[in-house]
Amino acid sequence: MSDEPRSVLLDLPQRLETQRLILRAPGPGDGAIVFPAVRDSLNELMRWMIWARPDYSQNDAEEWCRRSAAQWLTRDQLQFVILARPDQRYLGSIGAFKLDWKVPSGEIGYWLRTDQTGRGYMTEAVCAVTQFLHESLGFVRVQICMDDRNERSWRVAERCGFVLEAIHRSDQRRPDGVLRDTRVYAKVADPGKVKPAGLLGD
Repeated sequence: MSDEPRSVLLDLPQRLETQRLILRAPGPGDGAIVFPAVRDSLNELMRWMIWARPDYSQNDAEEWCRRSAAQWLTRDQLQFVILARPDQRYLGSIGAFKLDWKVPSGEIGYWLRTDQTGRGYMTEAVCAVTQFLHESLGFVRVQICMDDRNERSWRVAERCGFVLEAIHRSDQRRPDGVLRDTRVYAKVADPGKVKPAGLLGD
């Protein structure tokens, strides 16, 4: 048998709650709530997100939701839609990806609809997902990477206690094709104090 951890057998909650937010795994039909938020935030998203295009459609949003639901089952990615309490209004998305279950470690990415920025929602969501990864899954390292120009994004990382480890110069291209510098933030737990997540039946 392989030494690779059997992450597919991990019994993970698909819903997290904070004081103001509900974070839950996407599912079929959620494209109907994701698409309008992307459309209304497209001018901002196209600056940073390669998937944000002028022709982004509801089918694109629905495909992302369904793929994300499947990736929850395989533990390849752990995506969440962000909903405001109590009306469950869709605010944006956050997820953990590039998961390495042998460490374990992963990276967090996120976006918030433009008309909901400046209210601390994303800080609240990032802190909740980081705590989930560290305390529930036993992740030793969680990182966040972003365009050096995206100050709103790296300010969120800093408010959540992430430490700037490096700025990688000219390592990627922005959606407009221009080279960018990438900030790498990380939050690292004491390996002796984290508890690996248990498998089903453990």
